[in-house]
Amino acid sequence: MPVILITGASSGIGAALARFYAETGANLVLTGRDRERLEAVAQDCRTRGSAVVTRRIDVREREAVGAWIRETDAATPLDLVIVNAAVNGGHPSGGLETEATAFETADINLTGALNVMLPCVTLMSGRGRGQIALISSLAAYAPLPDAPAYSGAKAALLAHGLALRQKLKPLGVRVSVVTPGYVKTPMGGVIKGWRPLEMTADEAASRIARGLERDQDVIAFPAILAALARGALLVPEWLRSAGLSGVRFRNRPRR
Repeated sequence: MPVILITGASSGIGAALARFYAETGANLVLTGRDRERLEAVAQDCRTRGSAVVTRRIDVREREAVGAWIRETDAATPLDLVIVNAAVNGGHPSGGLETEATAFETADINLTGALNVMLPCVTLMSGRGRGQIALISSLAAYAPLPDAPAYSGAKAALLAHGLALRQKLKPLGVRVSVVTPGYVKTPMGGVIKGWRPLEMTADEAASRIARGLERDQDVIAFPAILAALARGALLVPEWLRSAGLSGVRFRNRPRR
């Protein structure tokens, strides 16, 4: 059975992906910062027939994350790593994002993602196999005014992932970037107002898994919203601003 590592697995898309792969009998390595919620997800996955190992870790701790990944991989080589841990950023009441919040968001969503991904790149390229999925967002294409650091980090993750995909493909390592639209999760629930084509976390997990099985470069959904988001930077600013005017952040839960 494959060994799959998922960060940010204590809720939302990460938890849904854990449950999805548990149904397939995969061996799971799950991480998150909320120990109680993480263990609840792990127990749910065990009841579905999966062997599960958990670790409470902060993805910003580069040395600790790298050492843990190398230790885990040495015991059970990782087949798939899903880099999912993230925070929304923004301002609690929709005001101007503070410096502290912006740096924290970038540290978790981008630097934290690299802290997980890069040790896996080294290990997987060394043995000539493996797959990495980076969970970005459609905000990478259509930046959210209330969450500039989040949007910027997700855009950087998209660019980094696509560049790395080309570099690693000849070495036997597959990289995909996932850009979901609106998903019903504790994290996604902070976006108030217009939420077109919103889907459940379980549906999102199923789409992500199908895309990874097909080795898609970008797994973007829903299709209509993805097409609109990708074209957002090609239209006049007034039109882009009008399309995002109903999207507002209100608080900052983590996933």
